[in-house]
Amino acid sequence: MVTITNLVKRYGSLVALDHLNLEIEEGEIYGLLGPNGSGKTTAINCMLAILKYDKGNIQIMGREMSPDCYEVKKNIGVVMQNVAVFEQLSVWENVDYFCGLYVKDKKRRHELVEEAIQFVGLEDYRKTRPKKLSGGLLRRLNIACGIAHKPKLLIMDEPTVAVDPQSRNKILEGILELNRQGTTVIYTSHYMEEVEQICTKIAIMDHGRVLAIGTKEELKGMIKTGETITIEAAALNEEQLADLREFPHVFHLTYEEQVLKLRLSGAKHNLVRILHYLEEHNVTFGRVFSELPTLNDVFLEITGKELRD
Repeated sequence: MVTITNLVKRYGSLVALDHLNLEIEEGEIYGLLGPNGSGKTTAINCMLAILKYDKGNIQIMGREMSPDCYEVKKNIGVVMQNVAVFEQLSVWENVDYFCGLYVKDKKRRHELVEEAIQFVGLEDYRKTRPKKLSGGLLRRLNIACGIAHKPKLLIMDEPTVAVDPQSRNKILEGILELNRQGTTVIYTSHYMEEVEQICTKIAIMDHGRVLAIGTKEELKGMIKTGETITIEAAALNEEQLADLREFPHVFHLTYEEQVLKLRLSGAKHNLVRILHYLEEHNVTFGRVFSELPTLNDVFLEITGKELRD
């Protein structure tokens, strides 16, 4: 569906995309994960031929992408982070306008607009203008405008920023349903839990490069972290922290505001050994958490950054 080869984009001395390579297959929900400035949105704008790039090649649906490649563009839907609708138009009129950019037949367009409005759950707001919608409903309208023409490829750049949990779930369920109906989705987000929930393949980006690609299981298998243990523990001294750092399989430890956090390579009984040590040394502790690796662990280990930086 999408092939990006050695893509380079510079802004003066800043390299926004550094020989980026991506291969996105038809039928995937492909997640692009990375912090601000990692190159996700720049890559999307290059895909859409909105930005000129310095070097490389982009092919979409078997054709080289260019600003006048309208046969390809009519099969692409875009939902950007910034909501793009007309305040003076109603929900229905907004969706009809954007659908009309692709579908000229009025009868067919009417059917598609109605389907899109029902799909995002805005049937009770057909005549409502955007300024009267909540943030979550406004995001749903933005999505309806991007999917009404039934694109083969849907690009979604941070579509759930600042929305309520109910709308977030509605959006994610909608993406999965679109994919079941045959739409290939490119999904960018800061929210690792969303990417982990819906994406069939994930690329982790930073500094304009892909650092790792795979399914969530494959990515987690690439890292050293097998378990993260968090313990609310009062009054640990430096000697005790030094002891814990020397425990088998512990390779990273932090202790801040009486919260002990240890990252360990895969092994059994890590938690039991650590709690036994705390009991032996009369260290009072409260809540205890043990977690398997997350995408945030993958990102932290690969880049040295928290995912949400």
